[in-house]
Amino acid sequence: MRVDTMRIMEIFVVVLIIGLFGLFIKSIGSAAGKSYTINIWPKRYDERLNEITSEERGTWSERKLISALLDYGIPPKAIFHDLYVKNGKYGFSQIDVVVATKVGLIVFEVKDYSGWIFGKGHQNQWTQSFYDKYNHEKHTYRFYNPVLQNEAHVKVLQKQSKQFASLPFYSVVVFYGDSELRDISFIPNGTFVVKPHRLGDVLDVILDNDDAEYTDKYEVMRILKSAVDNGNDTDTQTEHAEKIKDMLGKDRVLD
Repeated sequence: MRVDTMRIMEIFVVVLIIGLFGLFIKSIGSAAGKSYTINIWPKRYDERLNEITSEERGTWSERKLISALLDYGIPPKAIFHDLYVKNGKYGFSQIDVVVATKVGLIVFEVKDYSGWIFGKGHQNQWTQSFYDKYNHEKHTYRFYNPVLQNEAHVKVLQKQSKQFASLPFYSVVVFYGDSELRDISFIPNGTFVVKPHRLGDVLDVILDNDDAEYTDKYEVMRILKSAVDNGNDTDTQTEHAEKIKDMLGKDRVLD
């Protein structure tokens, strides 16, 4: 009987601790003006991605995008992740995701940002703005226009062969994270800036275009697959990182 009582007390203490922990988390969320769902388990890796990429390549947001493309119905063999495309000027250009479709190639640039996002298609810099509720401070940062960034990726791909130069290309910039597209305008034709929940709508619009005139589909697959394989070489990744660092030249700015 004494053992049973002690066991009941142990269970009661455990339940009490869990309850207090839940109240503590809820109070934190309330103080920040948000409600939070706490997930103590690591993010589940989508096993379907094993046909396309690995956990070591790219970011979680890029893999979320690939999962969404698979959910939409894009076949795995048409999705290419973390490509390093040969670029005579900078050695290699790194591209997040490329999808080969009946209407042409869709080039994706994935961004992870919080706060409000402002920008125009032709501006070199876009703006991220958010309010720090804990320190009561407003923060504003500049970042390179992702529309221009992805436009450069398209141009590099177009130089890969005569067929690539004539194929239709579509550029899609996807903003993951707790961000809001507040004032985005002057986006050129064939380019889309979206949040993840609108991805299906964008694909509907793109895939409603006329079919592309492929002259050699095997060449397309070969070039894209080779670009993915380039990323398996750590020397290529290091060379690319060094080229970008040298291009930005931040180490040559002294203040």
